[in-house]
Amino acid sequence: MTETPEPCVLLVFGATGDLPRRKLAPALFHLHVQGLLPKGFAVLGAGRKRLSHDQFRAFMREACDTFCACPPSDADWASFAPLLHYESGHFTDQTLFQRLNMSLREIDHRLHTHGNRLFYLATVPSSYPLLVRQLYDAEMINKAAHHPFTRLIVEKPFGHDLDSAIALNNQIADVFREDQIYRINHYLGKETVQNTLALRFANAIFEPLWNRMHIDHVQITAAETMGIGERGAYYEESGALADVVQNHLLEVLSLVAMEPPLSFDADAIRDKKIEVLRALRSLAGSDVLQTTVRGQYGASADGHLPPYRKEPMVDGESTVPTYAALKVFIDNWRWQGVPFYIRTGKRLAQAATEVVIQFRQIPFGLFDQEQVRSHIEPNRLVLHLQPYEGISLNFGVKAPGSGVQIDHTQMRFSYDDRHDGAPPLAYERLLTDAMRGYAALFARRDSVEEAWRFVAPVQKIWAQTPAGDFPNYAAGSDGPETADDLMAADGRAWQRLRPPDSSS
Repeated sequence: MTETPEPCVLLVFGATGDLPRRKLAPALFHLHVQGLLPKGFAVLGAGRKRLSHDQFRAFMREACDTFCACPPSDADWASFAPLLHYESGHFTDQTLFQRLNMSLREIDHRLHTHGNRLFYLATVPSSYPLLVRQLYDAEMINKAAHHPFTRLIVEKPFGHDLDSAIALNNQIADVFREDQIYRINHYLGKETVQNTLALRFANAIFEPLWNRMHIDHVQITAAETMGIGERGAYYEESGALADVVQNHLLEVLSLVAMEPPLSFDADAIRDKKIEVLRALRSLAGSDVLQTTVRGQYGASADGHLPPYRKEPMVDGESTVPTYAALKVFIDNWRWQGVPFYIRTGKRLAQAATEVVIQFRQIPFGLFDQEQVRSHIEPNRLVLHLQPYEGISLNFGVKAPGSGVQIDHTQMRFSYDDRHDGAPPLAYERLLTDAMRGYAALFARRDSVEEAWRFVAPVQKIWAQTPAGDFPNYAAGSDGPETADDLMAADGRAWQRLRPPDSSS
């Protein structure tokens, strides 16, 4: 794997949509400013809006002015804008693809991109089969395992259940080889997620403890303060389980729990991740209702935030969950008997995505039982994924004085402090990896289908037994009380959601 990507053209379908505006434009511009794009590189946008090249460049400039951490200077933009091109048309129109083909050849000739293609489908997933078929019919794909390369990036959701995921995989596989397909999950581009492997395998103090003998339980949380906004139509079909648990949280779980790979080769890492998903204990029948919690937000206590059922394009009697919590087990040698608690929710009190590794309580020997129970907290290692990225570890120390009183302190590592500013955007890493052909942070077909296979029984039981108590948590709260009950039944408690600058 080379450090600098090979020359290529990034062809973005749906180029004037929300994702390119919020994520792709800032990421590409930042890569350009840092000199991390290949010398021969161009972006070719395709969309329904009738725009000229200059109008598309103005659209991308506005996106960068709005969403870049540091808005672009005129000089930097002047060097970036000539890389941006655009063709308008409907994806059902074969003449659009003929015009795209001509544009690609012209860019190849002018910028020496050598025929390398990176297709990005930033569209609704229902259009994926049509788009890949149109690309094939227009002879824009090189299926041979040699240069020039052709790669395809697709966004989540990858299907809405197991059957649809398998069908979509089959349709894309008719056109692209599996090693050409890059199923993107922006969580995996975050520095702290990537650092999970380094934390475990580059430090002798952690990996020997990373097992059922020393770890009491693991918590994985993705909490949002935002509601569903304008995504009501999509969310009514997915809900929290399909929107976040199936892809984001199970991907993070597999990284946390995987066995050491033989190398950092993409398939070596993904082979170990799929082993975790296959070892997940199946949930079925009454187990689903006993080990899962679902919730839906109502109005906030002050009435300023509306309930989910009053959001745009949402059924006024919807039973779609905006909150999901599950207790799951990994039935293998390393993790047998260790519960993994995962939760996600909209309109919660605090935005936080984190992984909590809680170690076992010390034995009752050296310290009296009352002190152990009341004052000595188990060690917790917390991987903070967002809204800021870092790692913290709490541990006990002796409080000053003549007695033996245990106090607690914390070591904290922040990417912002250590590396002179915020870490790179997740899409920066994912885009450059796709250009390089490094697929470790992208989902493979088997892992997508295995994750759907795990959540399928939960989807089925929840559909068969609609929740009768929705809404069951107020917007701006910590979520439904039943989620706390899930942990309390095991004598445990969720890590409290706190602002990033407060102690864990």
